[in-house]
Amino acid sequence: MTDRPTTTSSLPAAPDSADSSDRRVGNPLVWGTMKSLCRIILSRMFEMKVYGRQNVPRTGGAMLISNHISYLDPIVLGVQLIRPISFIAKTELFQNRFFGWLIRSLNTFPVRRGQTDMGAIREAIRRLREGRILTMFPEGTRSPNGQLARIQPGIAMLIRRAGVPVIPAVIDGTFEAWPRGKNLPTRFPIRVMYGPALPIGKLKGHQIVDLIQSTFRSMQAELRAKRKPDSLV
Repeated sequence: MTDRPTTTSSLPAAPDSADSSDRRVGNPLVWGTMKSLCRIILSRMFEMKVYGRQNVPRTGGAMLISNHISYLDPIVLGVQLIRPISFIAKTELFQNRFFGWLIRSLNTFPVRRGQTDMGAIREAIRRLREGRILTMFPEGTRSPNGQLARIQPGIAMLIRRAGVPVIPAVIDGTFEAWPRGKNLPTRFPIRVMYGPALPIGKLKGHQIVDLIQSTFRSMQAELRAKRKPDSLV
């Protein structure tokens, strides 16, 4: 799992759910511009390093699952990958017209939290079967303390239905850089590790959840062993 780290050098109305979105996915110009800008910021402010990038498939549909501890996590996951990735976000984030347009341009589609949103599930499977990478945070929400949280069981159903490789990723340092409830980020080293595809096979739902949980724990331990003991100054 280890390898040498890479250092990162009129608006449309917001949809109510994925059912009301059109069939386009993102805006390549917006994606490319934001990726380049964010990559520079992460490199200079957070000395971001990436491990295991070769584990992310270069072609075909794949599900990228990660722990979630900060506003920065979606950016961290996407800036070092060659391929653009898709995201799911709660519908409330689309209510602001400009921000809703921006995140849709960055391959994001909405989901109604707290209920089974079949429109969002269909859109997720559609993108995966079209050969795209879909990013999921199976803990359901950002961690309040930076620690790994319990994996939500609904992820297992989507994994079974999609039938694509599932790539685990673990992020470390973004909680210290921009924790929940803080208005602005601060300097702190950020690390991310992409692991090999999970051996899902014929595992049942609870077994998939247990596998994700244990994989996150072992990857986090390995990633923290690479981290310098002191923060940036």
